[in-house]
Amino acid sequence: MANRPTPRTDVTRSAILAHIGANGPASRAELARALAVSPALMTQLTRDLLADGLIVELEQAPSNGGRPARMLGLAASAGRAIGVKVVADHVAFVEVGIDGRVLRSASEPFDAASSTYLTELVDRIRHFIAGGSGATLLGVGVGVPGSVDQPGSGVVDAPQLDWSKVELGDALRRALELPVIVENNVNALAVAERLFGLGRSHDNFLVVTIGTGVGAGIVVDGNVLRAASGGAGEIGHIPIADDGPRCSCGNDGCLEAYIGEAALVARARAEGVVSAAGGIASLRAAAESGDERAERIFSEAGALLGRTLAGVVHTIAPAFIVVLGEGTEAWRHWSFGFEPAFRSHLLRHVRSIRVEVETWQDESWAQGAAALVLATPFDAVGAAGDQGRLIRARLVEQAGRS
Repeated sequence: MANRPTPRTDVTRSAILAHIGANGPASRAELARALAVSPALMTQLTRDLLADGLIVELEQAPSNGGRPARMLGLAASAGRAIGVKVVADHVAFVEVGIDGRVLRSASEPFDAASSTYLTELVDRIRHFIAGGSGATLLGVGVGVPGSVDQPGSGVVDAPQLDWSKVELGDALRRALELPVIVENNVNALAVAERLFGLGRSHDNFLVVTIGTGVGAGIVVDGNVLRAASGGAGEIGHIPIADDGPRCSCGNDGCLEAYIGEAALVARARAEGVVSAAGGIASLRAAAESGDERAERIFSEAGALLGRTLAGVVHTIAPAFIVVLGEGTEAWRHWSFGFEPAFRSHLLRHVRSIRVEVETWQDESWAQGAAALVLATPFDAVGAAGDQGRLIRARLVEQAGRS
């Protein structure tokens, strides 16, 4: 098999498959333009994919003069992956094709604090898999709100779920008899952005999520930064004040304790903006109706986020920032505080950094988890270990049957 020297070239191999799957056969020149890589690199990468039997050369494209371009198509058009989002009270699922498009989705109630949570999780995943298309299942990706030692092993520490050193990956692999990749849910979104989104043409960017929690996925030199314990990107636990409110992690004064969903709702109730039973939807509705108190709550949360992200930008120097998560449904109100606070705290030479706010759907978390599977077959870093090799073997086997 050909050498794969960098994470950038590895993820581009997966992106080639995704692009052809989504858009149909394409020439090498068209792929190079779409994925923002050089023609020489595209020739090398497609040569490797042809050798592995994952793509095939088709008929020549019509030409207006000059040498006709050879079109490339998928050999493994029916491969699929399952993505699972785990939170404290429910589990979301998606099935995606090799192009990353969602084929179906579902959500089931789930109690992460139950004594039988692992059995319940296995049963729900099995039930979702059973309703699938029958095409080759490459593997299962699982996103969790916590730290994961390595995606290939999947040992989870998740305060939001009250899980400590849970060997989730091993338990699911034994029960499902499938390759399983486990990762922090924000890191999974960063992988999806790298594979299918704006990150395809950039090696350094930051994915920030706001909603129930606050987190970040950091992509440096084409690779999601995981650091020693797999916990890089926990910006929600940056301390804001010594005597601040208690955070879910057990510390006082974390950013998340000020701008996470629970904190915003608690403040809105205390100030009479929403009723004692009102939630984030009620707060958002109040802001939309012009309630100045509701608008101020979101704006001040935006300012705190902006100041914090300015420090993160100075630390890792991303090319751009993507903001995602349930909280973006109210981003118009966050932005009034975010933009001036963020820009005014940046050094002059990075003050124009681009911030993209993407439309949010709940299934996006699970789609990010599925992207873990689709990105893994060409994993240069090796974090997926044996699971990555098993996924790649299933992908090649599927190509051979096509």
